[in-house]
Amino acid sequence: MAAFRRFPFTVAAAALAAAVALTAPARARAADAGAPWSLDRLMSTLAQRKSGRATFTETKTLSIAAQPVESSGELVFVAPDHLEKHTLSPKPEHLVVDGGMLTVERNNRTYTLALDRYPELGAFIDSIRATLSGNRFALERVYKVALSGRGDDWTLTLTPLDARMLKVVSTITLDGTRDVLRSVAIRQADGDHSLMRLQPVPAN
Repeated sequence: MAAFRRFPFTVAAAALAAAVALTAPARARAADAGAPWSLDRLMSTLAQRKSGRATFTETKTLSIAAQPVESSGELVFVAPDHLEKHTLSPKPEHLVVDGGMLTVERNNRTYTLALDRYPELGAFIDSIRATLSGNRFALERVYKVALSGRGDDWTLTLTPLDARMLKVVSTITLDGTRDVLRSVAIRQADGDHSLMRLQPVPAN
């Protein structure tokens, strides 16, 4: 059960990556390349698009594994609150956040969790929705938010404020160029960490 409780943080962190990768406009303004990249400006960018897809490759470094674990698949976001992570390789896994429910499908079994039974997890998911809607103030209620760099090379670092969340996730670090997210790194409290690289899928 303890391991299952970590699933919401996994899908939520993946969804946070999708929030930036999927909501960013397809075109960047070359004139903005060297301009300061403010948090308000980033939030405004995130609020513009309401759905999308991105492929991902993820490398996890785990204390229980002798070698880094690599996976790949697709992320999906549909406004206002539907988020999915489809892992295709090496083993199929499907994580879905829909409204107040989290569903995990893996190894031919399905698990469902009501987020309102776990306030700290619900707050984590709500922070994702705050990001998707470009709500800076809601995001800052859950994280210490730090933005550094410029428009052509920026880093957004999120540190959970809630002590219970900090027992699972230490920091989430997102790197991007203008309105395109390049990667998201998640560092867990137990020392495990992951790096996800993203590539938005153009709309048909």
